[in-house]
Amino acid sequence: MGLCYQLVDISFRYAREWVLRDFSLEVAEGEFLGLIGPNGAGKTSLLKLMAGLLRPNQGGVWLHGEKLASLSPRQIACHVAVVPQESQVLFPFTVAELVLMGRFAHQEGWGWDSQADLQIARHAMQAMDILPVATRTFRELSGGERQRSIIARALAQQAGILLLDEPTAFLDINHQMDIYALLQDLNRNRGVTVVVVSHDLNLASQHCDRLVLLHEGRVYQSGVPEQVVTPEHIRTVYGCDVIIDRHPEAGTPRVTLPQALEGRAMVKR
Repeated sequence: MGLCYQLVDISFRYAREWVLRDFSLEVAEGEFLGLIGPNGAGKTSLLKLMAGLLRPNQGGVWLHGEKLASLSPRQIACHVAVVPQESQVLFPFTVAELVLMGRFAHQEGWGWDSQADLQIARHAMQAMDILPVATRTFRELSGGERQRSIIARALAQQAGILLLDEPTAFLDINHQMDIYALLQDLNRNRGVTVVVVSHDLNLASQHCDRLVLLHEGRVYQSGVPEQVVTPEHIRTVYGCDVIIDRHPEAGTPRVTLPQALEGRAMVKR
């Protein structure tokens, strides 16, 4: 199995403070990788660097052996689809029009939508359960429907790599399960490489082959969920004590807040 990503000695900052410092990571083709860590650890910035939306101050990013900085946005889009944490659509596009935008990288000439494009977009909307709202504008949708529309656009892109930043944000439990079931199907049955940023340690632990725990802009721990999600690592990185047992079906580590912490969280709300 080859590598689809190589990040070598990456350092990145927006202003004075370094977000990532001397950061290196390899992602194998067909891997389901979870990026976890507290707010400010550099997860979203890392995903944007992998998507070519940001350029590192130092170091380099390679995609399938080619330096990412040398590729055009269209070339990157043929390989990589991105689901950002938040999406703003400035014009009143319908859901169907938005999802069809995922086909742009595969179109030539004037970029008219072919029957194949329309069929692929329809399948993507079906998978995300948004066909009933296909003719509504993006602005008319609920937060969950917007999120599923953005994921459908990424699916319509039919890229070999999916980069997702908190894909289950704003979604109810049922659709959270649907999203991860779909991602697992794409990964296991179609060989799509999935890299997902998640604040939900239990979802990440249950579905990802490997987790990378970020701390202060560096890799603190990397490995299978059992190696990464431990009371000691959580205490060091997140600064709190948790109870960890096994998920009754998956057998993966399951994180639970002690009652004292749950009570403190309720008070803060």
